[in-house]
Amino acid sequence: MKPILFCLSLFIAGSACADELADANALFAKKAYPEALQKYTKLANAGNVEAQQHLGEMYWYGEAGAVDEAKAEAWFQKAAAKGNKVAIASLDVMKQRVQRRADIDYWVSKYDSYEFRSGEYRCPAPRFPAVSKQNDEIDRVGSKMQDWQDCHNRFVKHLNESTPFTKLIPADISKLMNKDEMERAKAHLEQVQANVTEDAKVSAKLVLADFAVWRSATEAYVKQNNEIVRNLPSPERQSDTESRKSAK
Repeated sequence: MKPILFCLSLFIAGSACADELADANALFAKKAYPEALQKYTKLANAGNVEAQQHLGEMYWYGEAGAVDEAKAEAWFQKAAAKGNKVAIASLDVMKQRVQRRADIDYWVSKYDSYEFRSGEYRCPAPRFPAVSKQNDEIDRVGSKMQDWQDCHNRFVKHLNESTPFTKLIPADISKLMNKDEMERAKAHLEQVQANVTEDAKVSAKLVLADFAVWRSATEAYVKQNNEIVRNLPSPERQSDTESRKSAK
């Protein structure tokens, strides 16, 4: 009789643990994190591997109140010691975080959008003379303006394709970042993007304004010069005038 009672008690205890774990999972799904934390902690302390894994995740993602990597690692280690694959993978991520700390910090607070100001996206403003009076100079200035416009359009295309700037974070780095780091990176990158966009707008307005001044002055000169040329006597009339002067 005793062995039967013993086996029955184990079955009941296992069933109770499964029910508690299901309750904890349901609370977590509802984002009732304090209640879920309490149940997971009780189960984890009793040796439940899945609860240890979930507890590690809650401390890892800050769902236990704040990000606590030390507690997350401790619970992952307990679960990993019993073969939990998620915990083992999480510990590997934590190891990589240490190795890639400089890369994580770069995206969290140090990225400066250098790529948008260099190489094919560096668009120095063309310099315009006050007025151009020769066709070759007019063509040269127009060519420089076209080059700048092509560069600016290429920059704008790249900027739009990179929006939001969090898309620039390499996948192998973003997967290592915790919730707090990702939020800080997002805020930093949003500010960097706003600065890049505003600088480009200001630069473009200045270039277009300078170009408009040059074009207006040049067109006025060309119009005036054409009027002068138009009012000049024809070669035949000039020759006739010279002949009359000679006859006198």
